[in-house]
Amino acid sequence: MPPTPRICVVAPEPLLTIEIETDPVRDAPEVHVHPGGQGLWVATMARALGAEVVVCGAFGGETGEIAAHLARTQDLEVRPTHRGGGGTLVRDRRSGDDPHHVVMPSVPLDRHALDDLYGTSLVAAMEADVCVLTGTQHGVGLPEDYLARLARDVAASGTPVVADLSEDVASTVDRASLAVLKMSHEEMVDGGLTDDDSASALRAAAAGWVAEGLDAFVVSRAHEPTLLVTPDGSSTLTTPSVSTVDHRGAGDSMTAGVAVGVARGLPVVDAVRLGAAAGALNVARHGLGTGSRSEIESFADRITVEELA
Repeated sequence: MPPTPRICVVAPEPLLTIEIETDPVRDAPEVHVHPGGQGLWVATMARALGAEVVVCGAFGGETGEIAAHLARTQDLEVRPTHRGGGGTLVRDRRSGDDPHHVVMPSVPLDRHALDDLYGTSLVAAMEADVCVLTGTQHGVGLPEDYLARLARDVAASGTPVVADLSEDVASTVDRASLAVLKMSHEEMVDGGLTDDDSASALRAAAAGWVAEGLDAFVVSRAHEPTLLVTPDGSSTLTTPSVSTVDHRGAGDSMTAGVAVGVARGLPVVDAVRLGAAAGALNVARHGLGTGSRSEIESFADRITVEELA
């Protein structure tokens, strides 16, 4: 059997996530507690796909310690920075489709925490087959060039970098530092990369980044086919239709699948196929970043790839 791939996930803003739902059998509140935030959702799916996963993030304070403990119970290796972090998301879903949110933002990282996170992430990435860079939703004190420097140093060490970042952060990163950049069509439009979300406009914008040195640009498009642009051309990946239980986390699951595929040494189109399958099946489940490896890999075989002229 091929060796188990090892993934390093850089998670600047891990969150303790608390979900409140109604137990239909007892007609009583039901509480679920998970490690959350973009980085941890990526890490959880990568682990479900059979990778060894190390998470580098800010896990300070009581809630940070709890999130780190919960991550370890899911067989994730956690290399924590204990200063800063500790954010919490409470989502009350008892009211139906419009859940009530309460967010306790993470404590910003001071310069000592930033140095600790950088060093920890760089060393962990050098020990991995792939490094995944994830972003933040709230201000956690990352300097504008922080992830750009990290991407450059990790790439220089020989570890491929897969990034799932918003346009404003991704634009600071040297294109040649990234093996794969994944971005949603909404982020591309909101970030001003393109004026509209048509396939032709998205393709043209992605092709511009590839021309500047990026190896592969993946555009997730909700219910529309995923777009892949590389120096060799463009293609779309179409998944079988599935009913949506919860659309949240599909993009993070896709990023995890792409990263695992790259770490396995798959051609980029097959890595994106695995990512598209992970994202599509995740929306049919309760729980972000969750799924079955065998089901995802089987589903990936049913994704059609069409090369664009």
